[in-house]
Amino acid sequence: MVDPELLQILVCPDTKDPVRLADAELLAKVNAAISAGDMLNQGGKPVRKTLEGGLVREDRKVLYPIVDDIPVMLVDEALSLETIS
Repeated sequence: MVDPELLQILVCPDTKDPVRLADAELLAKVNAAISAGDMLNQGGKPVRKTLEGGLVREDRKVLYPIVDDIPVMLVDEALSLETIS
């Protein structure tokens, strides 16, 4: 997945808070919301493809998707986790 050395230096581009790999439980909740059509990225576009992985910000409010083993660290592509229970 993501190189552990890269993970040590990656931070949220918005807040500069550290990020870490999302656990399976969180990914399952995000993917359920995506499948239900209830997930928008922060740019306001619907997310249609389920995620294989993600990096969650330290405060657990935002998730950056991992696509083809590459973290997408763009604020507009991030997913808000505030509505995920």
